[in-house]
Amino acid sequence: MTFRAHSRFGMVASADGVATQAGTHILALGGNAADAALATNAAMAVVAPHLCGMGGDLFALVYIDGEVHALDAAGRAGSGVSAAQLRAEGHTEMPFHGDMRTVTVPGAVAGWMSLHERFGTLPLTTIFTPAFRLAEEGFPASPLLVGSLAMIKPAYAPNFATLSRQATTAGRLVQREGVGRTLRAIAASGKAAFYQGEFGAGLFSLGEGVYSRTDLDAASADWVTPLSHAVWGHHVWSIPAPSQGYLFLAALGVVEQLDLPDDPLDPQWAHLLIEATTAVSHDRPNVLHDAADLASLIPHLIARATEVDPSLASVRPMLTNDGDTTYLCTVDRNGMGVSLINSNASGFGSLLVEPSTGINLHNRGLGFSVQQGHPAEVAPGRKPPHTLCPALITRADGSLLSVLGTMGGDAQPQIMLQIITRLLRHGHSQPWQAVDAGRFALRGPVTGFDTWTASRPASVQVEGHAPENWTNGLADRGHAVERRARFDSGFGHAHCIVVRDDGTMDGGADSRSVVGSCAGL
Repeated sequence: MTFRAHSRFGMVASADGVATQAGTHILALGGNAADAALATNAAMAVVAPHLCGMGGDLFALVYIDGEVHALDAAGRAGSGVSAAQLRAEGHTEMPFHGDMRTVTVPGAVAGWMSLHERFGTLPLTTIFTPAFRLAEEGFPASPLLVGSLAMIKPAYAPNFATLSRQATTAGRLVQREGVGRTLRAIAASGKAAFYQGEFGAGLFSLGEGVYSRTDLDAASADWVTPLSHAVWGHHVWSIPAPSQGYLFLAALGVVEQLDLPDDPLDPQWAHLLIEATTAVSHDRPNVLHDAADLASLIPHLIARATEVDPSLASVRPMLTNDGDTTYLCTVDRNGMGVSLINSNASGFGSLLVEPSTGINLHNRGLGFSVQQGHPAEVAPGRKPPHTLCPALITRADGSLLSVLGTMGGDAQPQIMLQIITRLLRHGHSQPWQAVDAGRFALRGPVTGFDTWTASRPASVQVEGHAPENWTNGLADRGHAVERRARFDSGFGHAHCIVVRDDGTMDGGADSRSVVGSCAGL
């Protein structure tokens, strides 16, 4: 099933239809793309705790009046976090679940406030009204929420007991009063109501020394200089460190230099994109950290195009996990576009929940290293390396072509590489064609965040509806190939809106999201 839309007056795409409706409602009230993105994300925070929420982090790209702005709302490690202590306890990597030290101060709400302050036009109470209603009056549980709750480890199931009692089957009514109460407080009093209010008090207590009051009071988001690269007559944009967006920018630069087949059905097409990905990404753990100068690094990575063997898979020591994140995009009638991503990291995140509000907490701190002297060594106030990497494309004349992005952990840059190559190199005129096309993904052996850190090389997973000849063609070139199901959620939930020369919009929401949608006015 393909989720597609056409419009002249504004468009929203997200991973849940009720959230998309929230965004289009705000557009219909006269709100701009930023207002619609905030409404959509707030609704997602209510209906999709298995993907995102106020207990997670956020990045966004905003296009307006010919300029691209980048928002970094990644949270910082608490003052009580110590790499030495983690090492002394025997940890060789950051704890994955059940440890508050992996919960950096959630940045999403700070990001909402910064986006609204700079670009919002409607009052927050108006923008959040659809989310209020969903939280307080209830929403139908999605099959993905029900399935995700069923997979929670038994030791952490009590943290989600209230949700689980309600979301027993798809369509059952779910209410989240604590989330609604928190959204109303934020709308009335801003980010202080979150970080210094009910949620902040609960987080401070739950942390047992991980956070100081100053850590919570100082929570903020930063407007930063976006990264960009010119390719196939367009400029592609993403977020600088600590995001891994530089990877698909560099990989695009490599692919542009290769003898890419005109037909994406050719297994050589997949092979070259896989090799471009590996060439620029294999040392990501050693170069990505919150102070990395990625703009200077990209040209050096693109130069690795000479290392790509057109006939054989590379053999490299793999030094990333399936992510649970949500991506959404909006465009308004004036051509403003927002590309926004909000994440728990893995599923429900840390599997820890602030008990008063019922807001679950991310585990984005898993991107840190505990190795002494590592450039991404965990320390108070630092931001972890992030898999999140929203994208935006402008034409040579500076006009907006597309806002797009995906969830998918380590695979996010790989998914973006495939979609953008289809759009720009192969001229796929309809965004849903590029979004729904079968994909490959390099995957680590355990978590989906270990593609470049595991001791064993990553396998190439090929989606069930990808070309049949990819499987043997890639195996013949030396890749370890695994065939997966059609429209497998493990290959991400990507969404894309394209703005035509005449200002009309075409959009596609990923069929893999099951309940996602794209809608226009």
